[in-house]
Amino acid sequence: MPEVIEWTNAGQDDILWRYLSEDITWGSQLVVHEYEVAVFFRDGKAYDVFNAGRHMLTTLNLPLLTRLLTRIAGFKDRPFKAAVIIISTKVFAGKYGAQAQTTELAPLQVHGTFYFKVNDTQLFVNEVVGGQQAYSTEDVNNYLRGFLNEKIINELSHYDLLTVFTKLDETSMIVKNAITDYFKRVGLDLIDLRFEGIDTTPEYRERLFWLRTGGTGASEVLRMETVRSAAKSLGKSSGAGLGVGMVLIPQVMTPTGPTQVPAAALVICPKCGTHIPATSKFCPECGTTITPPSSQTMNCSKCGKSIPTNSKFCPDCGAKI
Repeated sequence: MPEVIEWTNAGQDDILWRYLSEDITWGSQLVVHEYEVAVFFRDGKAYDVFNAGRHMLTTLNLPLLTRLLTRIAGFKDRPFKAAVIIISTKVFAGKYGAQAQTTELAPLQVHGTFYFKVNDTQLFVNEVVGGQQAYSTEDVNNYLRGFLNEKIINELSHYDLLTVFTKLDETSMIVKNAITDYFKRVGLDLIDLRFEGIDTTPEYRERLFWLRTGGTGASEVLRMETVRSAAKSLGKSSGAGLGVGMVLIPQVMTPTGPTQVPAAALVICPKCGTHIPATSKFCPECGTTITPPSSQTMNCSKCGKSIPTNSKFCPDCGAKI
């Protein structure tokens, strides 16, 4: 009775199946179901491919392997060595999660879902199954997750913190397009990539608030605080601080955007409470006359001399105000 090679218990999330025996008998029946492709793999290379249907294995429908086996005397009368790998061509969902950094070295934690399918089975078997020794669904998922995490970390490192958080849809599309090219190189189609969660540390969340609200010198504050944090971390590293710091600190110290012009000092209108430039003579909201802080005076409670209101001690008698 001819041997039957068939994937009979395929699960919903199973990407591939490998036939247990590599001793294949001529005349065996190969059954390939819909949304499946069978590939014969030997010596690290994918050979003949079979689409859905029932196939009797002969030298006619295994031309690539037959050409290889003709060097072996009597090959038609004995089993031949090859791995039969059946690939599912359905769309699969995978999870990813990575820790990345922005251009300011702000830490990011990102996770989400990606959807993919095998497009070029021979290339996939050569590059992933054979190339990465991924002979099970778990092996493939682990490889793709690590592969995807690496590319996401690399792509996100090109963006600043504000861009990542305020333009997440745009950023995810750019990341997806970049990763799509990588997937094609291993025989996969990336159907979709979704960022389902992205976060940073509490310290950078506070700094992000400054960036989003356009706080005075926000990018400079972020950059300088990063330098201090980096210097503090380097100081804890015995012997390695100088070598690391010489690379890290200059990158952070170099501004990446246009020079920020310091914002004008503000004062509060005594009548309506509006924050207005300290150089204003009148409040632009209510018209109240604004007295410059330097000209505002009061009397010392001890000697009675007229002194500036912002004095902490009387310049004449030294009394504490």
